Amino acid sequence: MPFPDFEPSLPVMLRTLAERYGPRELLVVGDRRVRYAQAEAGSAELARGLLAEGIGKGTRVGLLLPNGPEWVLAWLAAARIGALVVPINTFSRARELGFVLRHADVDTLLTASRFLSHDYLALLEECAPELAEGAREPLRLTSLPYLRRVRVFGACDRPWAREGPGRLRRLSAETPGADARLLRSVEDCVTPADLLTLVYTSGSAADPKGVLLSHGSVVRHAHNLVPARGLRDGDRVYSGMPFFWVGGSVYSLLGAMQVGGCLLTHEVFEAGAALELLERERASVALGWPLFAKAMAEHPSFPTRDLSRLRAGNLFQILPEPLRPADRELRHNSLGMTETCGPHTFSDMSVDLPEELRGSFGKAVPGVEHRIVDPETGEPLPPGASGEICVRGYSLMQGLYKVEREDSFDAEGFYHTGDLGRFDAEGNLFFQGRGGDMIKSGGANVAPREIEVVLESFPEVRHACVVGLPDAARGQAIAAVVALREGMPASPEELRARLRGELSTYKLPRHLLVLDAAELPFLDTGKIDRRLLRERLASRLAHGEA
Repeated sequence: MPFPDFEPSLPVMLRTLAERYGPRELLVVGDRRVRYAQAEAGSAELARGLLAEGIGKGTRVGLLLPNGPEWVLAWLAAARIGALVVPINTFSRARELGFVLRHADVDTLLTASRFLSHDYLALLEECAPELAEGAREPLRLTSLPYLRRVRVFGACDRPWAREGPGRLRRLSAETPGADARLLRSVEDCVTPADLLTLVYTSGSAADPKGVLLSHGSVVRHAHNLVPARGLRDGDRVYSGMPFFWVGGSVYSLLGAMQVGGCLLTHEVFEAGAALELLERERASVALGWPLFAKAMAEHPSFPTRDLSRLRAGNLFQILPEPLRPADRELRHNSLGMTETCGPHTFSDMSVDLPEELRGSFGKAVPGVEHRIVDPETGEPLPPGASGEICVRGYSLMQGLYKVEREDSFDAEGFYHTGDLGRFDAEGNLFFQGRGGDMIKSGGANVAPREIEVVLESFPEVRHACVVGLPDAARGQAIAAVVALREGMPASPEELRARLRGELSTYKLPRHLLVLDAAELPFLDTGKIDRRLLRERLASRLAHGEA
C-alpha cells in the first residue's frame, strides 16, 4: 500500500510539504492565493494563539467558515496542536447548528460573522438564548454546556464573542512561552493514532451522526487516492465541494497537497464562475459532484471556454472529448462515504459495461476490504448475491461520537454501511442502492426523518413522509407529503416558507404535496408504505400534479 514517506500526522505532513513545495501555490479562491510556505507560517501563528488561549490536544474546536484561506489556516492550526476539529455546515440553521455544537461538546468556536444571507452571531443567539441575555467569557450556557469561547472572523459586535484571527496573532506574539519551540514540542506529541476531525453526516434517523477520523487515516487515505485519481506533480486541481465535508477537505484539498498541487475553489459554486476559474487558472484535474459538471456543460459560456488542459477528474461532461467515458450516463467511478474518509472503491472507466451493469463499481482501494452480507442475518453472501455492503480497513473511522464501539462495528471490525451491492466473479463491487431511506440529492446525504420531524412540529401537520424520487440533475429529488389536522389548513407554499427557517437549503423538498390522510398508503404496522408512496408520487409528477 503506497503510504506517504513521512509520519502520517497533520503536523509532520504540513512541515514536510512546506519544505518541499514552499513557493508553490497551495490554494486559489477567487483572487486570493496562499502558498505552501504561507500556509505553514500562517497556521503556526494561529496555532500558537490557540495554545495561548488554553486550547490543546483533544479540545473540541468548531469551524464555521466558508471555503477560503481562513478555513484552511484555521483547520491546519487546530489540527497541528492535536485539537479535535469539528467542521460545521455553513448552510446550517439555528436548530442544526445548536445540535452539532451541543452533540460535539464544542469548547471553542471559530466562526465567520456572516456568509451569504446567514448571520451566524444571530443564529448562535437563537440556539443559545443566554448569549443575548448578558453572557460573558468564559461562557457557561445550559443550552451549550461545553462552549467556553467564540472567536469571530469578521465584524464582531457581541459582548459574548471576540475577534478571532487578529486576537490569536496578538496572543501568539505577546504570550510568554507561546513560541515556535512550544509549538514544535506540542506537535511532537501528536501521533497518527490521535483523533483529527469529527465530521457530521446525515444518518438514517432524525439527527446527524458524528464520524471520528484519525490523523493516520486521513493523511494515509489522501495519499493513497493519488494514483487512483491520476494526480501528478504540481497539478492544478479544481473542486467546488465544501471543505466541511470530506469530499472538500480530504479528497480535494489534502489530495492536491500530496503532489504539491494547487486547489482551485470558491466559496459558493456557480457554473459560470467555475468555468472562468478553470480556464484562467489552467486547471489540469476537475473533481466534484455530477451536478457540477451538468451545470457547467449547460452554461452558455461553456462552448467558448478553453479547458483543453484538463486531463483527469470525474466531471466527465466538461472533460475534453477523448477523455469522456463511452457510457453517456456518466456512471460514477467510485463509492465512498464519510465513515471511510471518502472513496473506498475505484474502477477503470475504460471498461465498456453492458447496460445492466452500469452504476458505481470497482475494486477496493488497497488496504480496504469489503464483504456482502445478508441484511437480516449478517451472514456473508457469495459473488452474484445482493446484500448489505460492509467495509473495514485503514481508512475506516475510529467510531461514531457518543456511540459505543460494539454498536458501530461487528465482532470482526466491519462497518455495516446500510448500502446494497454485490460482487461479480472478478471481485468488482457493484453499488445497487441504499438499504435504508437515505436520500442522495445533489451529492449530499439527506435523512428523510430529519425533515419529517420538522414538518411534524408544525401544529397543522398530522402526518409527514419524505422520500427520494429519481432526478436527472440531482440524482434524487426530495419529495414531501403531509396530511393536515382537521380544521387547520396550510398551503404547500406556507409550509415551504417555514421549512426555510429550519433547514439548510439542500434539505428543502423540491416537491411538497398536501393530501388527505385517507390518501396516504399505510402498512399493517401503521407506518406509511414508502415504496407505494414513491410510486404514486412519481405517477403524479409525470402528470404534472406536483
